[in-house]
Amino acid sequence: MAAKEVTNTLQPPAAEGMGLEPFAKVFEKAGLEVEMVRCLDDNYCPIFRHAASNTVFLVDTPHGATIQEALDAKGWTPTHILITHHHWDHTGGNEHLKNWCPSVRILGPKDRTVTYANQKQQEELIPCMDQAVSEGDVVEVGGLKAKILEVGGHTDGHVAYWFSEVPMLMSGDALFNMGCGRVFTGNHAQMQESMAKFNRIPDDTIVFCAHEYTQANCKFALEVQPDNPAVAERAAVVEALRERGLATVPTLMGHEKATNPFLRYESEELQAQTGLKDPLEVFTLIRKWKNDGGKPKP
Repeated sequence: MAAKEVTNTLQPPAAEGMGLEPFAKVFEKAGLEVEMVRCLDDNYCPIFRHAASNTVFLVDTPHGATIQEALDAKGWTPTHILITHHHWDHTGGNEHLKNWCPSVRILGPKDRTVTYANQKQQEELIPCMDQAVSEGDVVEVGGLKAKILEVGGHTDGHVAYWFSEVPMLMSGDALFNMGCGRVFTGNHAQMQESMAKFNRIPDDTIVFCAHEYTQANCKFALEVQPDNPAVAERAAVVEALRERGLATVPTLMGHEKATNPFLRYESEELQAQTGLKDPLEVFTLIRKWKNDGGKPKP
């Protein structure tokens, strides 16, 4: 995507809604120090220290040794690990970190065996889990509280952690910057309902997703929403950050609602693009369009 002048249509501007730096004052007010640890190829593991309660929690464990190294460098001892779903690049470090620090508590969605739409049975198991969480649960992480949202579709048991008092959301692979996870379950209705839950989260919520997929997602968002100036505004910021090797995570929920095609299934632009009106049908076609790299027939 070539750099070009764009009009600022978002409030706050796109540059104030992407990456850690714009949210420094929010985290300071909440008493949080935040480290973004890059793992594997494109995974992120955010680590939070809440000094007032002597709590250190992190979200997902793509690579245990990398996360341990980051914790050692800060002199931090983990107290909680919040797991969003069972995929190996989100739980692969559980055993390593539990062996290194046996007192750490691992929370995640309950273990289950489910049959996906392709009729293949899938075991969704969280290694070394201490506490299973479900929709509506409120978990205490030191001095902070997170409400559990079940946001299945990418996997059946995927959960998100919503810290409304900060405010921030850990969305895992359910919601990305201008994207959403592939619907491996085959259950697009479940995934669209998860998007509806995200749409009900307040606009000022800081969203931590789990991968640096933003450039590819932005390209697709521009393809399906060519007349949305907010997407062009964000695209310029994405390019500037990535050229400097900086993360585009976290983001701002209000900006996602304005630009993320998977949240905008009721927008007139996407209804016109798909030739459909029903929200589930619009969402499903847009998801298949992203999967296939070309526009499917309605």
